[in-house]
Amino acid sequence: MPLAAITHAKAWIGELFSQSGGSHDAAHTLRVYRTAMKIADTEKACDRDIVALGALLHDADDTKLFGTVGNANARAFMEKEGLSQEMQDRICNVINGVSFSHNRGKVPETLEGKIVQDADRLDAIGAIGIARAFAFGGEHGRALEDTIAHFHEKLLRISGEMQTAYGRHEAAKRHEMMVRFLEAYRKETEE
Repeated sequence: MPLAAITHAKAWIGELFSQSGGSHDAAHTLRVYRTAMKIADTEKACDRDIVALGALLHDADDTKLFGTVGNANARAFMEKEGLSQEMQDRICNVINGVSFSHNRGKVPETLEGKIVQDADRLDAIGAIGIARAFAFGGEHGRALEDTIAHFHEKLLRISGEMQTAYGRHEAAKRHEMMVRFLEAYRKETEE
């Protein structure tokens, strides 16, 4: 069942996010899924099905996009797929541990949660993170300086909060790219 559910989830998120902007869309979700599966390859003790579905459904009830409660969108999808209540609960536990703003300073309880959280946070930093930050800023009418402030308030902190060895290694590279970008931005705006 999980393999079919994973395939169906990939198609379903395309429909779910069809009206979403570029910072939180199906492409973001698929990048998080691919990164989570790379991390899962290095964390042999994880349940790959929980990682896969947790990654694919991690934004299905994001408060920035949907007015749902209790993981309603994710649960409706999982019910339709016939997943057991126990599996649904495990996946929702992963989903609920991903959000940066809702989980500030909290570490996910499970290895699967740590993997998906790292994958989602990796997509917030580096080159793709820079692009997403400015896309989100544009979607919400933020000035450039407000988006730059977001780097200092949130994005530059992410590399120090990774939970997996893969996440820490990749985050270090992506963090350095953001530092170089911010330095170049500072120089160009001071000219």
